[in-house]
Amino acid sequence: MPSADPDLREPAAPQAHDAAAAANDPIAHARPAPARVRPRARVAAPLAEGSAAGGGALDDVDRALLRILQADGRITNLKLAQAVGLSSASTHERVKRLLRDGTILGFHARLNPVLLQAGLLVFAEVRLADMSNEVNAAFKAAVQLRPEILECHEVAGGFDYLLKTRVAHMGAYRDLVAAVAWSLPGVRDVRTYAVMEELKNTAALPLAPREPVVN
Repeated sequence: MPSADPDLREPAAPQAHDAAAAANDPIAHARPAPARVRPRARVAAPLAEGSAAGGGALDDVDRALLRILQADGRITNLKLAQAVGLSSASTHERVKRLLRDGTILGFHARLNPVLLQAGLLVFAEVRLADMSNEVNAAFKAAVQLRPEILECHEVAGGFDYLLKTRVAHMGAYRDLVAAVAWSLPGVRDVRTYAVMEELKNTAALPLAPREPVVN
């Protein structure tokens, strides 16, 4: 028996004639169905002209600047800006930042050693009698005093230090070894390698473009 209360009655199922009436209703036709909203893709904001990527990380423009400056440290800011496609102001700010954060350590003239009586390049392996603090400190202090020693590296292997030196001739090299090595009591052995031909000499670091990030 159906309930007498109209609020408790079950809703009637839609009838076929209701659907047909809705099809003929001009207002129903004019009311468009809600559009399906696609989620918006997240697009990374483009870099500002004078900024680097990743909060201090080098972007491709920075790397291009460094490659050019390594090849020609005297290039004008205008030509540098034209080479990388930035304004002069943005290029200047980028170079200042690279100097400030220590990526660029400085700009130096490259000299001709032959014309400056330093045409003989000699490498030397130095082995110390022991690696005590006193012996190491004395050797390092002696190395710092001699401008003929261009580089000195403590290395792993059969000897302790590798020296790169430039002198005018072998006699000057013998004087250098006598003053730096044989005058110190802690030096056990020095092996000398005079360079016959220099095949490659560069201080430029390899700076390939960044590899694309694959998601």
